[in-house]
Amino acid sequence: MINNNAANVSVGKPKVGGSIKVAPIGTPLPTDAVSALDSAFENLGFISDAGVTNSNSAETESIKEWGGTTVLVTQTSKEDTFQYALIEALNKVVLKHVYGDENVSGDLETGLTVIANNNQQEEHSIVIDMILQGGYLKRIVIPNGRVSSVDTITYASNSAIAYNTTLFCAPDDSQYEATHYEYIQKATTPPAPTTYTVTFNSNGGSEVSSQTVESGGKVTEPEDPTKEDYTFGGWYKEDTLTTEWDFTNDTVSGNTTLYAKWTS
Repeated sequence: MINNNAANVSVGKPKVGGSIKVAPIGTPLPTDAVSALDSAFENLGFISDAGVTNSNSAETESIKEWGGTTVLVTQTSKEDTFQYALIEALNKVVLKHVYGDENVSGDLETGLTVIANNNQQEEHSIVIDMILQGGYLKRIVIPNGRVSSVDTITYASNSAIAYNTTLFCAPDDSQYEATHYEYIQKATTPPAPTTYTVTFNSNGGSEVSSQTVESGGKVTEPEDPTKEDYTFGGWYKEDTLTTEWDFTNDTVSGNTTLYAKWTS
C-alpha cells in the first residue's frame, strides 16, 4: 500500500535562462531533463504569469443500442495542444514564432519588418523546461509543433503586449507516433572542473606567482621577471630551455612548471 505523500505535490516554475526554446525540425532532441540543448535552440523569452497549459483530451463518440443504453465509447480524435503567452514583443525569435520565419526580417538597429499573411506556419521542435518541487526538473519535448492560432493582440498603455499562442503538436515518426515527450529527473550538480597548478621557475630572477588553471585552459602570461645584468628571454616548457611556451595556443593538461630563459 502506498501512502499519500505531500512531497509529490508540486508546482511548475520556469527554468532560469528561458523556459521555452524553439529550433528547426531535424535538430537533435534531448531524451532527458538535464542534458544541454543543441545550439540551434533559441529562447522565446519571458512567458506571462499564466504559465503553460496543455490540452490533451480525447474526443469520443457514444454508440447506443436500440433501447438507448450506451454500449460502446470510441475515440474519434485526440489533439495535443499547448497554450502560452509570449510577452517579449521586441524579441525577433518571438516574432518569427508568431508570424513565421519568412515573415520577419531586419533587426532592431536598422528596423524590423513583420508581414502578416495567411501562410501556414512552419513546424518546429520545441522544448519546455521547468523546475518542480524538491529540486526536480521537468522537460517537455515537442518534436513537431506548429503555431495554430494567436489570440487577439492588445496594444495598451497599462498592459504588456502579449502573443497568446496555441501550439498544435503533430505525431512524430517514431513507433509511438508521439505528439510530445515528458522527462522528469533530479537536478544534478555538475562536477567541479579539474584544475592544475602552473609554477614559474624564474631561474634566479624575481619571483612570479603560480596560477591555477582548468584542464584545457590557457595560462595567463605574467609580467616579465627581472634579474640583474640579464635580459628576460621568455618562458620554456623544459629546464633545458628547448621549447618556448606559447601563451596564445598552448593549453594545460596537468601540473606544469615553466622555466625562465635569461641572456647576459
